[in-house]
Formats: sequence, structure tokens, C-alpha cells
Amino acid sequence: MSNTESESPAAPTASAAARRAGLPFILVVVFLDVLGIGLALPVLPMLVGDYTASRELQSYWYGALVVAYGVMQFFCAPLLGALSDRFGRRPVILLSIFVLGLHYLLLAVAPSLWFMIAARVIGGITGASFSVANAYASDVTPPERRAKSFGLIGAAFGLGFICGPMAGGLLGAVSLQLPFYVAAGLSMVNALYGFFLVPESLPQDRRARFSLVRANPFTALLALSRQREIGHLVAVFALVVLAQLILQTTWVLFTHFRFGWGPRENGIALFFVGLVATIVQGALLGSLLRRFGDVKLALTGLAIGTLAYALYGLVQHGWMMYAIIVGNFISFAVGPALQSVVSNAVGPREQGVTMGALTSINSIMFVVAPSIGTPLLAQVSQLPPSDWRVGITFFVSALLQGIALFLARRHFAVRGFVRTV
Repeated sequence: MSNTESESPAAPTASAAARRAGLPFILVVVFLDVLGIGLALPVLPMLVGDYTASRELQSYWYGALVVAYGVMQFFCAPLLGALSDRFGRRPVILLSIFVLGLHYLLLAVAPSLWFMIAARVIGGITGASFSVANAYASDVTPPERRAKSFGLIGAAFGLGFICGPMAGGLLGAVSLQLPFYVAAGLSMVNALYGFFLVPESLPQDRRARFSLVRANPFTALLALSRQREIGHLVAVFALVVLAQLILQTTWVLFTHFRFGWGPRENGIALFFVGLVATIVQGALLGSLLRRFGDVKLALTGLAIGTLAYALYGLVQHGWMMYAIIVGNFISFAVGPALQSVVSNAVGPREQGVTMGALTSINSIMFVVAPSIGTPLLAQVSQLPPSDWRVGITFFVSALLQGIALFLARRHFAVRGFVRTV
């Protein structure tokens, strides 16, 4: 019996005000945060290129910026989650949003690559607030509805990617610094919105004592992996995230090297990714969950995603990327399905640390992914665009996703969810 099942009667104790305003607030927070990220996404690799003399150096320095952000996220995600378990979600989220805006402003005025590294360190500290947002959603949502709530958060995430990269690509065509100024302004608006309108979701009687041990990312991950109902899903989640982030951190440079795409073309492509993700997670997820359930949906998405990664690396024409995105639509449901399984396996007092641990997995993979992807891309950056080896990073993602599929089937087979491994 999971902890959530034994303590689920306590879940509805959040105030009525928090339930009415809580989830919509989180959706707005996630949307505006991702909108800011999306504004910068098609532009940051190009901005790095202004400070470097070759494609190889551009790849390496861009990787360093992503690593700096990921390292700080890894160490700070459980810390922010633990602080929110002790002091409430509201103050942690508001402070995080404000400092994230400062990080964008520093990137806009950065005079050097080292200054940009320092800005990314600051941004990574508070960019881990997604863990607190997920914990907030867990506070105000009954266990049986959490997969749908996480899907709505994913839809808000996707909606931010619909608007952000498109706007970032268009603004970046005017000035590479302009998207960062706009992202900083959006973060400040987001902070003001939360300050005046957000209710607290975690009552005093459900708060946990703060402990540095609980805030330690390694301790949080170890505790999560020991949960009986979770088991090897921690490894599955990590591999899925790593595969996704290798794709994400090399997408812009890959399409630039192979197709000659710039900020505008990448903005349009990422807009399309966000559109598909939003449709799946916002409109189709409920039907998919009813038809397949969490487990079968996750396994199906993993299988289709494995094939899609391999195809991304092989295509020779830009339009083919759009066809693969559409064919890969079910894979956008994998994250919410896995999050639901993990969230329902822990009690209400552990949601912050648990979501922080999952965010730490994302964060450490932000370190590992560019450490793998950008050096590989640098090695093939001088090859002819049509050479199949230019897609090496996507082939690595396909391998990782395939391993995740194998481990997930094995995990669920042991628990009787699937008939065979």
C-alpha cells in the first residue's frame, strides 16, 4: 500500500481558496516561465556564436552555459522543495520567479562569455522552481486526478513553447539581446501576479521540518528510489529526461548545421513542437489515460519516441522534422504518466521533496546531456550536412530511450501491469 493511499484523506484539507485559485495560478506561472525560456531558446546558441571564432567553440561554450544552469538546478531543486515543505510554496515560488528574471536581464547585458556563465549560475539556482510548482499542484489535487493536473501543467509548458520560441526567433532576428529583455520583463510580471493573487496551498499542519539531509539532492534521490512502488522508475525517468535534453540542447545547432536554419526557422519549428505538446497534454491526455492507463500510455510513448529520435538524426530535409513531430505525439504523454505514478506513491508531506528529487533528475541531466551532446556535435560540425553522422546526438537519444523502455517494461511486469518483459 502506498503512502498516498494511507494518507489520501488528508489531501483535500487544503483551503477552498487554494483549490479555486491554486492550479490556475500554477498554470500561469509555468506558462510565463516557459515563455521566457522559449524566448531565449532559439537565440542563446546564436548569441554564443557572436563571442566565438568557430562552430566547435560555439558548441563547447553553449554546452558550458547549459551545464552551469543544470549544476545549480540539481543542487537547488530539492533545497527549494524542502524549503517549500517547511515554509509554504508561495514565498519560494515568488522569490524564484524574481531572480529568474534578473538572470535574463544579466544575459541581455553580458559583455563576455564568462559573465554569461555567472548569469546562468544565478538562473539555475531559482530555475528549479518547477519542483515547487508541481508540489503546489499535488497539494490542491486529489491523487486520482494528479495525472490530469500534471498533464495541464505540461500543456501550459507546451503553450509557453508555442509562443516563446516563435516570438524569440522573430525578436532575435531584430536583435539577439531583445528576447532576453522581454523574458526578464515577463518574469517580473509573473512575480507581481503571484504576489497579489496567489494563495498558499500548504496548510501549517501539513508542513514538514526543514532538514539539510532532506534537501540534499543525493539523499532525496536515494529516498525516492527506495519507494517500493517506484523502484527502477527513477532510472527510467532519468534516461527519458537525458534523451530529451540531448535532443533539446543540440536541436538548434543541429538544424543550423544540417539545414542552415537560423533563429526564425528554429522559432517556427519549436512553436510547432509546443503546439503538438499542448494538444496532447491539454486536450487528449484525459482520453489517452482512460483508454490506456498510466502504464500502457508510458510504455507506448517510450516505444514511439525511440523510433522518432532515430528518424530525427537521419532526415535530410527540414520539412521531415515536422512530420516526425506529429507522428511522435504520444511520447508527449510519457512525462505526466510517469509523474503520476511517482506522485501517488508518496504522502502529502513528501510531495515537495519528491517533486524536487524529480526536478533534480532533470537538473543533473542538464549537466550530463550537454556534456555528451555538444562535444559529439562539435566533432561532426565540419562534416558535410548530408553526412548521416551529423545526427549522432539523436542516435544516442534513441539508444537511451530504448534502454528506458526495457527497464520500464521490466519494472511494470514485476508488478503485474504487463504480461511479459
